[in-house]
Amino acid sequence: MNRTWEAWGGVITATVAALPLAVALAWWLARRRGSWRNALCEVGMVVGTAPWLWMILTPTGTGRSVNAVPLCDLIDQLRNDRVAEQLGGNLLVFAALGFLLPIRWAWFADLWRLLMVGAVLSIVVEMSQFASGIGRHSSVDDVLVNAIGAMLAGLASNRWWVSSSPEAAPTKLSARRASCS
Repeated sequence: MNRTWEAWGGVITATVAALPLAVALAWWLARRRGSWRNALCEVGMVVGTAPWLWMILTPTGTGRSVNAVPLCDLIDQLRNDRVAEQLGGNLLVFAALGFLLPIRWAWFADLWRLLMVGAVLSIVVEMSQFASGIGRHSSVDDVLVNAIGAMLAGLASNRWWVSSSPEAAPTKLSARRASCS
């Protein structure tokens, strides 16, 4: 864990230091637009995602490496003493987006859409890591775990999802649950 603080303590410190600014921005947006919910979601998506992107796009050297074989890196990580950091970190990269997108916009109130958003954004990040040659390892497993993290976070926020219309039935997930009972 000490290596984690050495590597990312600056990101963590900067994120915590930025929280008062984020709260002030959310307050300003809410007053201007008249919606606390929307303001908190929009600011939360940025504040919850930016530090992770900062971490995974920070150069660690030079060169490029890619693993396009699914589950290969995950198996290697299970043998590694930093599996919790690697797996947990990858689950959290797009968790704020997955949690808040369907609360803010009804179109995202579907687990498949959240999975696809997480996958597409993760592919962009992995391609950026590779193209920039920042010494990062690009892996299909990172794409899978990032996307699953977005979807699981969305599942955790299901009770607050907005519906497509005020008189609409419960969200798709809630309707599926009800029909299975």
